[in-house]
Amino acid sequence: MNKWWTKHEGLSSRLISRASKMDDSIQPLFTFGVIADIQYADIDDGYNFTHTRKRYYRNSLQLLRRANEKWKTETVQPSFILQLGDIIDGFNKKYEASQKALDTVLTEFDRTGIAVHHVWGNHEFYNFSRQDLITSLNSQNTDFAMREDEIKQKHPDNEQSYAYHFSPAPNFRFVVLDAYDVSLIGRQENSEQYNQALKILQEHNGNYDLNQPPAYSGLEQRFVKFNGGFGQDQLEWLDRLLSLSDQKLEKVTIVSHLPIHPSSTDPVCLAWNYDDVLSILYSHKSVVCFMAGHDHDGGYHQDISGIHHLTFEGVIETRPNNDAFGTVYVYEDRMKLKGNGRVPHRSLNYE
Repeated sequence: MNKWWTKHEGLSSRLISRASKMDDSIQPLFTFGVIADIQYADIDDGYNFTHTRKRYYRNSLQLLRRANEKWKTETVQPSFILQLGDIIDGFNKKYEASQKALDTVLTEFDRTGIAVHHVWGNHEFYNFSRQDLITSLNSQNTDFAMREDEIKQKHPDNEQSYAYHFSPAPNFRFVVLDAYDVSLIGRQENSEQYNQALKILQEHNGNYDLNQPPAYSGLEQRFVKFNGGFGQDQLEWLDRLLSLSDQKLEKVTIVSHLPIHPSSTDPVCLAWNYDDVLSILYSHKSVVCFMAGHDHDGGYHQDISGIHHLTFEGVIETRPNNDAFGTVYVYEDRMKLKGNGRVPHRSLNYE
């Protein structure tokens, strides 16, 4: 079966048609940029884990530069940029170039003068410890970012979850989640979260190499080392936060490196406990969109409650003559994604 048709055509083509008919003269309340899976490294082109997809490590910086140039020249300047994780590639660790690569990409982002909200993905943890990232790639204090209801971890490693929220405009809220809260790559080995992750993988994946999926198809594929899950403390915090947003009649967009809806991604890229997050989202009326990266093919699905699940195409597997980023225009009744290159246009109506 053609995967592109399965994930993108049908409903997607109708949404693109509707988006093209919109009146561009209407002023948005605000706009923001989105980019995913840059995975920069100063090395020659290579391939993915299974050696089936080409990756353009150096060129990813050029694609980011083109995205930045576009955002800087937008008629309505983006209020912020969402960087959905995997900002540099894990190969940097091998060549002891992690900090240099990160500095290179952050310098490129700085040229826009636009605030960037960074999501942490698996490649961040291939390069840095959680404590390192709190120091070097922490957006919790970016302009309007807030942790009014801070998650306090009660574990001996004393490493809190990287989850926070911010409101760029009245009646709108964004929530950044930590998809590697429970994981083998994002936690110290003596932590409760690490041992919880190890137990989950041992129960579902019998392979010696835990990056190899335990099945050839189906949702069990998600139980691999390069994925992770959301801890109970973080889920309870999210539930409380969304209750407040319900009361305030806010429209909430949630972002994470890992997708949480099976119809918005390849199953091998799903968060381990995606169903726990969906259950919380379905119990609140404020959530309008969930944005993620990780699956470089991208994906889209509008679920039964009307929530739009957007998985953004990865920069790292985008050819040099193409692009992979978007600008989202936010209105009272909808969001409009203007895609570039591999990222399609979409109209996301609030239900």
